[in-house]
Amino acid sequence: MRIFLTGASGYIGSAILGAFARAGHHVTGLVRNSEKADQVASHGGVPLIGDLRDPSSYRQAAEGHDAFIHAGFDGSRVVETDRSAIETLIAAARVGDPGRPRVVIYTSGVWILGHTRQPAAEDAPLDPAAISAYRPGHEQIVLAAAGEGLRTAVVRPGIVYGGSRGIVGDIFRDAVNGLVHIIGTGENRWPTVYDRDVADLYVRLALHADASGVFHATDESDERVNDIVEAIVAHAPNTPDVRRVPLEEARAKHGPYALALVLDQVVRSPRARALGWAPTLRSIAGNAARLFEEWRAKAV
Repeated sequence: MRIFLTGASGYIGSAILGAFARAGHHVTGLVRNSEKADQVASHGGVPLIGDLRDPSSYRQAAEGHDAFIHAGFDGSRVVETDRSAIETLIAAARVGDPGRPRVVIYTSGVWILGHTRQPAAEDAPLDPAAISAYRPGHEQIVLAAAGEGLRTAVVRPGIVYGGSRGIVGDIFRDAVNGLVHIIGTGENRWPTVYDRDVADLYVRLALHADASGVFHATDESDERVNDIVEAIVAHAPNTPDVRRVPLEEARAKHGPYALALVLDQVVRSPRARALGWAPTLRSIAGNAARLFEEWRAKAV
């Protein structure tokens, strides 16, 4: 299968690239520069240097692929760039024989659910955090594009862990540096997922001819932030300080991002599991020693 992947050098994107490459598929990975192109090539992909904000830099190259996966993120103009990328990939997927099966997969996120008062499956009502307010509309653009040989799917990963990047990777880094911050009380629960596990779901979605709609990707461990931090701190080379930051103080510094980090969420993934997807790791706290070694290996 021929895969076109945006964000191929990013945290989730690089995991997706690795999963498809290991499975023997051809992956064209969109990147911004030659350094990131080298990263894509080292993971078994074929790099394409372009700009997510400039559809003309990659649309023609995307045509002719079988699966189109949007995992890219542009922090400066996130809403406009995200929508443009979606529309560009859908248009590229429609070029050619209308009977040829293709799939477009969009990366959303669980923050679209807001606080969950009970376990939230893929059909749960949406109450997006401010940082994810644009996501429902973009999900609908993708889902509504299905038809005439085009299948569409939306993946809502939990907070991804593994390696040296991401929110959890920052906690490992802060623990090594001697100071870990917890926003609020830390009693809120994070829905989480291992990077290799979420990447495996994308492969399953691309290959499963009947898979369409919304899919959650969480390990269902329901761990509280305090428990995650406590486990990581216990494996640090020197015991770091842990400081609890009042929400308003964090909000003043980090804006909507701080509000997302204090969401209390319990998220379930029944539609993903129905495809045979099963996380290989189901706890950050229970695997803190292993994850610390992964972090050290990648942080060098």
